Formats: sequence, structure tokens, C-alpha cells
Amino acid sequence: MLSQPDIVALLDRLDEVTADELEGQDLDFKEWDTRSKHGALNLLVEMAVCMANGGGGTVVFGVRDKVVGRAQAILGIPPEIDINILARTVYDETDPKLTPEFDNLAVPEGTGRLLLMHVRGMLKPYTTTAGMGKIRIGKDCVPLTGSQRARILVETGETDFTAQAVDGPPEDLISPAAMEILREVARQENAPGDLLTKTDLDLLGALEVIVAGRLTRAGVFLGGSDKAIERHLPNYLWTHLRMVSDTDYQDRADGHQALAQALTRLEDRINADNPITTVEHGLYHLEYRAYPGRALREALMNALCHIDFGLASPVLVKQFPGRLEIANPGGFIGGITPGNILNHAPVARNPALVAALARLRLVNRSNLGIGRMFEAMLIEGKEPPTIEDRGGIVCVRFLRQEVSAPFRAFIADEGKAGRILSVVQLLVLRYLLAHAEADTFLLASLAQRSEGDMLTILDEMARVHGTIERGGAGRGTWWRITPHLHKQLAGPGHPERDQRIEWEAAKTRVLSVLMERARRSESGLTNAEVRAITRQNRQQVNRLIHELETEGVRLSGHARGARYVFVGTAARAQDGDMSA
Repeated sequence: MLSQPDIVALLDRLDEVTADELEGQDLDFKEWDTRSKHGALNLLVEMAVCMANGGGGTVVFGVRDKVVGRAQAILGIPPEIDINILARTVYDETDPKLTPEFDNLAVPEGTGRLLLMHVRGMLKPYTTTAGMGKIRIGKDCVPLTGSQRARILVETGETDFTAQAVDGPPEDLISPAAMEILREVARQENAPGDLLTKTDLDLLGALEVIVAGRLTRAGVFLGGSDKAIERHLPNYLWTHLRMVSDTDYQDRADGHQALAQALTRLEDRINADNPITTVEHGLYHLEYRAYPGRALREALMNALCHIDFGLASPVLVKQFPGRLEIANPGGFIGGITPGNILNHAPVARNPALVAALARLRLVNRSNLGIGRMFEAMLIEGKEPPTIEDRGGIVCVRFLRQEVSAPFRAFIADEGKAGRILSVVQLLVLRYLLAHAEADTFLLASLAQRSEGDMLTILDEMARVHGTIERGGAGRGTWWRITPHLHKQLAGPGHPERDQRIEWEAAKTRVLSVLMERARRSESGLTNAEVRAITRQNRQQVNRLIHELETEGVRLSGHARGARYVFVGTAARAQDGDMSA
């Protein structure tokens, strides 16, 4: 749920981007219908239902979402609108009843007033009293179809396939081998010793996967025999492909063993082509795999415990020469998206299974698993995994990378000094090591944090830790790694002076192009065109043009018609006369 300061910070970006580009799972901008009171109220109710079904969020009314420029985008809402009437309308016309919170936000543009509607959804699915419903998926409100309703029932725990009991004596359904491998994997994760010493049936009972003397499907998945799994989990399958191209593979393995057996089998197959790099650190020779073991285990466990058992699709692992993809059937649920997964509250597709795995410490119900996956890659100086929703299939992708010895040594030294870097700090350092600089908004998007929270983190990294430095001010603020740390982490192949040389070369190139276009009486360049020429981002181009003002470069026009032009030495002389 976004706060007023968060919204204010986003509104400040409307001179650079459209409101639509700022929207996400938990945020939407809507223009108020001033022509029809009935239409405005219908939209209000529709958006309340949509956001509630999508996990909650904020709707900002009074903003056009397809134009650039604050003055053009912020129209406001009529001053006579009474938020008490709006709250009562939403309550009366929704089922179950919704009670959103409304706030007024004063702005200098338009009518001077925006309306914020904060929606929480605790009893979904929601519809209007007429039975109509929508659900927020990404930036869109889509119809609440039958399959969407079924997914919501899974999210709320009302239908849990893994909690359902199966027929037959539990002792006839379990495999002693599967149970021993489960114990061994749990022992590696420091599961409570008193659990691991129990008999097979007592252990499953303690995990609450035996209910009233019957084994649940969660119990079958944890310790069942191949025959029991094939009967009671007919859609479950894992497949590992060793790919030689995007369309061909040279080796394949399939299986439908119990979870811990599947986990160890997949790890073994992946590690058969997961090279080790040895790094000297003092007296020690440390070994690092291209795909770190911790990251692999977290990704595989995530795929195995979030399977949609109703889909006839395998947990599919594709191992390419340069990357690894781990995909499981069943899309994101509970409002989780690739853009908020780092910080979103955890949502279990299979609550009974996840609860049992949490007792064994094989998964974490505080959403630490994704962070651990990112951390395992980042502390070795590697790019973090990418996570995608491919049409109802969640895919985690790792790039095959060697460890960065300087970065790993830096992390080790920080740990010895008692400074443990967070995933957000690691993301920032990794990004700034690969890019000369970045603004606060870009880094906030990268870390999936609000701009206000990110500013606090970046300021601490600069003032307290001294790992980054700040340039510019206000909306022009930018950040980069301090020169001494950049040299330490990047090594001799990326001296800091190269960034300055590239910056001056970009300025010279843009000035030359603008002067030549002015000589030919042609129009100037847009921000996007300058970005294409210099390979800089929008914020960097703004700063670059500001530095070129002394050379006679000016901004002409407004909004989408704005262009940078060269006005010549006469303008520079005039500026000099005025300053004198």
C-alpha cells in the first residue's frame, strides 16, 4: 500500500514519463469522469473490486495515464466530491463488503485535488452486488473468470489439493528410501533433531500430513512410493534437459519420485555440468560453482513446493551451455509478480505441503527463500536470477557466470568487519559496477522498493558505509560507486577514468550532431534520440544537456514536442552579458 509521500514522488516523474509507465500490481492512475456522476461511481466500484481481488493496492483518481507532463496529466477531481459518499457507495455495491480508505492529496495542477483510494482484500473473491468482478494482474484489470476464482480459492486456503487425504494404510503408501533421503536433506538444513529421530509414521504425523489415520497428498509427495505418487499425484513429473540449442537437447531424464529424491536427483544432474572455479584468498583455496549450491536448492525447492498439481505439466529444468532455467507449472498467485516478489508477503499454493516443509526447514514461510537465492548469486559478484511468469508457468533463469574474486573478497572483508550487506545493497553495488551511474528511481525499481525507502538506503550507503557517492540534487540526483571501491571491485580492466572519458566523448558527440543539424536548418534531437546516440539513460541525458548549456545547447518546446537544439555562440555571449 503506497503512502502519500510515495505518490508525491511518483507524480514528480510525470514530466519525464506517463502515469501508465509508473503503474504496477498495487498502483493505478485513473482520470475522473466529469461528464457522468454515474460513470465515475461505477469506475470507483469496479477499481475497488479489481484491486481487492488482486491483493490490494492504491488507485489515484484525477490523473490521465497516457500523457507526459504534470500539467497535462494532472486534471484533478471536482471539489464537491464527498469521500464519505464514495465510501458508502463502494460498501453498498460490493459483495463481500469493501471498506476502502480515501485520502485527499493537494496538488498545484488542475482542480488542485487528487483522490487516493487504498483497498485491502481479505475476503476475496469480491464482486459487485450485480455479480460482476475483475482482478488485478500486473497493470491490468481483467475479468474474474472461473479459473481466476478457482485460483483465489487456492490462495485463501479454501481449496488445498495437498491437504486432501488418500485411501489406504499410510504404511503401505510410503517408501523407506524416500523417508531416509527426506531426513538427510532436512538434516543438511539443520532441521530439529527430535523430528529426525522419529519413526517414519511418527515423523509424518508430526508434520501433520497424517490426518485421522490417513495420509494426505502432501504426505505422499514427501515420502510416498513411486506407485503411490503415480496414483495420487498423476500430473506430477520432473524433467531435466541438457540443451545444445534453444530447440535441441542431447540428454534427458524424467522422474516422479518423492520431493527429496527429486531434489537430490536434479541437483546431481545440474552439478554434472556446473564447473568449479578455485579462488585463492590468503592461505585458503576456495571453490565456487557457476551456479551456487544455495541458489540452486532454493530455486528447485521453490519450484517443487509451488507446483500446481492440477496441471499436466512437469517441473522443467533446461540446462543450456550459458544458462539454466527452472520452471514449474502454475503462475503467480496472491498478487505476487516478478516486480514485487522480493518483498511481497509469502503466499502458498499448497499450504499443507509448505507447512510440513517449513517444519523441516526446507522452505521458509517468511519469504526469505527468494532473497537467499539472490544473495547467493550477488555475493559472488554475479548477476541475480531473473524471474518470469510465462503464461501460467513461473520460470527462474540463472546465467552461467564465474565468481568475481575481487567482489567475493570485498564481501568477506565486510563480514569480518561486522558489516553484512543486505540484498538491496548488493543489488545496488552489482548494478553500479556494470553501469557508470543510476538515479534513485531506477535503483528503487531494481530493488522493488519505494523511492522514499530507496533514498534512505542509498543515503546510508553513501554517508555511513562510503561505498557509493551522490551527485546532483533533487530529481536530478544520481549515484555511483566511489572511485576507490570501483577500482577494487572491477579490477585493472575497468579504470574509473574510462567512465569520465566516455562521458566527455558523449558530450562532444551530441554537441557535434546538434551543431551540424543547426547548420543544415534541421530540427534538434529528442531525449530519446540523444539516448540512442550516447547509450545513456534519460536522467544522464538531462544532466549531459545541462552541462552543454554553456556551449549553446537549449531545450525547445514542451512535452513530446521538446527537442534539444544548438542556438550558437550568440546565445552564449548573451548569457555572458546577462551574468555580467
